[in-house]
Amino acid sequence: MIGIGAGDPEHITMQAVTALRQVDVFFVLDKGEVKQDLVDLRQEILRRYAPDGGYRVVYGRDPDRDRTTEAYVEAVDDWRRRRADVCQQMITAELADGQTGAFLVWGDPTLYDSTLAILDDIASRGFELDIEVIPGISSVSALVARHRVPLNQVGKPVQITTGRRLSVHWPSDVDDVVVMLDARTAFTGHVGEDADIYWGAYIGTPDEILISGKLSEVAGEIVAKRTEARQRKGWIMDTYLLRRSAPPAPDGAH
Repeated sequence: MIGIGAGDPEHITMQAVTALRQVDVFFVLDKGEVKQDLVDLRQEILRRYAPDGGYRVVYGRDPDRDRTTEAYVEAVDDWRRRRADVCQQMITAELADGQTGAFLVWGDPTLYDSTLAILDDIASRGFELDIEVIPGISSVSALVARHRVPLNQVGKPVQITTGRRLSVHWPSDVDDVVVMLDARTAFTGHVGEDADIYWGAYIGTPDEILISGKLSEVAGEIVAKRTEARQRKGWIMDTYLLRRSAPPAPDGAH
């Protein structure tokens, strides 16, 4: 599993380049024409960093996930099982004993990505897989770098969560919250907070959009930009940091 960064081909690390050049078969779960540019970026990475071309690329159809059910955990578990079935079929049919196969994973393979769990599932079925994970630049790291802000405040924790959970409540005892997988623009439920937002979509790509400011002032702009971009491209990947403003220091404090 090779982390390929948030969208910029130059996010590739030297460790990833070394790994790319040792691969016999690359496996790609195709999400359809709507996300063809995601497949195109993978092809660009291979063109740049594995120019000898001594490999094959195998495509499998990524199964759809039920996004309407209230049984979220069950739906994700079912989707992962069906993804594991597709990946197992590709590996069985296309990878010979002793060969090296690879999945190119957006961002970092250990942060809100299912590929590692899927390969663990396949291994648990009796397949002998030697799994190596090559870390990548996550969308979280790329986001704060593009906004030129630190991820954490001095001596304070940061929590990474999902839009689904943020829509229920802002995590307790945390002033800095990074939100991923937010299809419901959950930040709009917190415009009453004295907080700043650092939002980014398609980070590292030519379509990158960055907006920051007081949440109460820019929430509407983010929703409008997000809606327009998703309608235009057919998909969107966005991440944001919410940061509560520090309370004023008491008189005489230093």
